[in-house]
Amino acid sequence: MAVTGDLANEIDALALAAQTFESRHELIEELTHPDGIRMTVNFTCDFDAMLLRRVLNEPPMQLAQGEFGGRVGIWRLIELFDSHDIKATIFTPGRICDLYPESLKAAFKSGHEIAEHMWEHRVPPEPDLARDHLVKSTNAIEKTVGRRPVGTRSGQNRALLKEQGYIYDSHGAASHLPYYMSDDDGDNRILNLPFHFAIDDAMYFSFAWLGSANTAQRITDPNRVLEMWWAAFQHQYREGGYLNICLHPFVSGRALRIAMLDQLIRRMKSSPGVWFPTCEQLARHCLETSPPSVRRD
Repeated sequence: MAVTGDLANEIDALALAAQTFESRHELIEELTHPDGIRMTVNFTCDFDAMLLRRVLNEPPMQLAQGEFGGRVGIWRLIELFDSHDIKATIFTPGRICDLYPESLKAAFKSGHEIAEHMWEHRVPPEPDLARDHLVKSTNAIEKTVGRRPVGTRSGQNRALLKEQGYIYDSHGAASHLPYYMSDDDGDNRILNLPFHFAIDDAMYFSFAWLGSANTAQRITDPNRVLEMWWAAFQHQYREGGYLNICLHPFVSGRALRIAMLDQLIRRMKSSPGVWFPTCEQLARHCLETSPPSVRRD
């Protein structure tokens, strides 16, 4: 079948868009682990509390779920990680520093990384406001725990991130391994530590997540999630790869799910050569052992 002029132009445009997207990414083809390490696992928490619920104008019951995360769930997760001597990364919106500062201070004191997760769980489209939000959240975290964050989960403008001293983002999912991503012109390259929604607790345990209809609800048996995540770990372990597990205190802070995570961690720790660093520790390791091939920024 002959390709018409309009269709040919559309194909060319798609090919150009794909090439542009590809040129912005530099994959780390083989993740180099520290000596004696076979696989790296990041345990990360998105400490949203009720902020995302407010942005989405969700009903009071959803706001109450978020409040549970701030009052109970985050403390249970800190206790879980501490019991296993795992250093997690807690991505927190800046406003959480006003709402639940003591939990952030306690997590930091235990050696966990406090990283940035937007000011109120959104990146404004207006450049000046986006910068204002990033500066406010960065300063709020530094004031609360005494250390400036170097990582974010936001998809913020990379020039702004580098201006504020950030060395990594944990937002995109263009690869199963860490990779570098730049602006369209190749500038402002920054490391990305990818996570995927298949390893995100909210996808399995969140009733009324993002205002979805009743037919789309999911309250999954924790044992089923345990086996799926364990299978994902085993696959990456065979490959010598990487796993970034995304948890939410208002979701995984429930007692039965804490018990499931405890089982998962025990299984992981039974496999020799597994590293459980903070995202910052992994990011600095990648920057040292697998730097981008060309630095234009």
